[in-house]
Amino acid sequence: MKHFTNLFLALDQTTKTTVKVQSLVDFFNAASDSDKVWAIALFTHRRPRRTVTTSLLREWAAEKAGIPLWLFEETYHVVGDLAETIAKVLPAKSTASTNRDLSEWIQYIMALKDKDEEDKKQQITEAWESLTADERFLFNKLITGGFRVGVSQKLVTKALAKYLDSHTTATSREENQIAHRLMGNWDPVTISFQDLILNEDPNDDLSRPYPFYLAYALEDSPQDLGEPDDWAAEWKWDGIRGQLIRREGQLFLWSRGEELVTDKYPELARLAEAVGPDFVIDGEILAYGDGMPLPFQALQKRIGRKTVSKKLMAEVPIIIMAYDLLEIGTHDIRDQSYEKRRDQLKGLISDLPLHHDILKLSELQAFDTWAELSSLRDTARERLTEGFMLKRKTGDYKVGRKKGDWWKWKVDPMTIDAVMIYAMRGHGRRANLYTDFTFAVWDGDRLVSFTKAYSGLTDAEFKELTSFVNKNTVERFGPVRSVTPVLVFEIAFKGINESKRHKSGVALRFPRIKRWRRDKLASEADTLANLKALLR
Repeated sequence: MKHFTNLFLALDQTTKTTVKVQSLVDFFNAASDSDKVWAIALFTHRRPRRTVTTSLLREWAAEKAGIPLWLFEETYHVVGDLAETIAKVLPAKSTASTNRDLSEWIQYIMALKDKDEEDKKQQITEAWESLTADERFLFNKLITGGFRVGVSQKLVTKALAKYLDSHTTATSREENQIAHRLMGNWDPVTISFQDLILNEDPNDDLSRPYPFYLAYALEDSPQDLGEPDDWAAEWKWDGIRGQLIRREGQLFLWSRGEELVTDKYPELARLAEAVGPDFVIDGEILAYGDGMPLPFQALQKRIGRKTVSKKLMAEVPIIIMAYDLLEIGTHDIRDQSYEKRRDQLKGLISDLPLHHDILKLSELQAFDTWAELSSLRDTARERLTEGFMLKRKTGDYKVGRKKGDWWKWKVDPMTIDAVMIYAMRGHGRRANLYTDFTFAVWDGDRLVSFTKAYSGLTDAEFKELTSFVNKNTVERFGPVRSVTPVLVFEIAFKGINESKRHKSGVALRFPRIKRWRRDKLASEADTLANLKALLR
């Protein structure tokens, strides 16, 4: 655990990429192969399942610290992180008395699954007693499932490439190759470091997707991109990004979040037996009916369902809107130009005429000038799209978020002016600030809450708001404070749907704070009628 604790602290104490990469390399040099695998798993969001509830951890920590539970809870609200709170309230210990490494502690945690509550309590408290404060913090992070640190998968692949280059017994690997190896359905419990990173067999996992190419948002006019003829434009579909993979008669569907979702869309199964070469298609899972996309709200009915009934499949039919081809036959064609990949995708889909009801080609939008495309973009919402994707015709398919060849040119968000009525403290480094807010609009002479938002303000504004909350708290509800309703903010959001779950009758998609309207009085905020008018 010592090596991993040192790594975590090093990563948490810097924002410099070079320092983070070198800290990861140092860890890979010092750690056992099993610890390497688990570190990679944790940094790529593969965490052990929680085996102890947080309510029990709170009770046991308070008891061990000799303080009442209410005092622990109040401390937690101030600290903002459960793992850190437990580590801080427990009696101090200067040196560790165990030599367990990271993988052994994870096995220790996983073994608690089938134990009764008393056994769990005994083993958790024994673990706390055997670890230093920093190690306890990491142990608590692992057991609560709240493991987060400022390391992207891109940094991990960069560090692994550097480690392998300097490792005399290892085969050199490109970053793109490593990124591909880390995709797919691998299990840190059963896989070795050798098999995960160094296995030379390209077919060891037929389901393995490629790393997704992610576009940057185009903030200004596309005029700066150059000649329109160098670019292809297609509608930016409002669904779930996914890769549809067919290899050796088997079909797999991966979401961008690296979740294997094949079973959630059983209507795609017939593509496994379709005549033609194997393929890997990049596209969008869309709810689709009567020749047009359905609102994202319809697709949400199928998201998260463990089983999908025939009734639901009929109510919310789906398609894959295909817009890129990454593999054809057994050939990785990501290094080919977008135009060449697009031509092959078009040919592939045209050879599957019986399956056009579930696999459709995302059509390109013809345009001669940027002004012409801008006018078309203004019609995006009525087409139930988010704007345009702009793709350089000569560009290859890159790994991760890279500027240059793909841009998302989205329509401007909807906005509404609202009154802040509740505030809640943040977490982690922002635990001493109020950063999560609830907003309301007027319904007659009363305020009706309709959304929460926590992003969009500067650190200085968060500090100013924290001072306001401290001076204007009306009531306290644990970590939440109701405040005097006098501050107005402009709330931006991607979409709006009817909702029976909310008092306002609406639910927003991706709300954020656009700006603090210091120029407006609370009485000048928008009304519920204004908000519902956006539904139309």
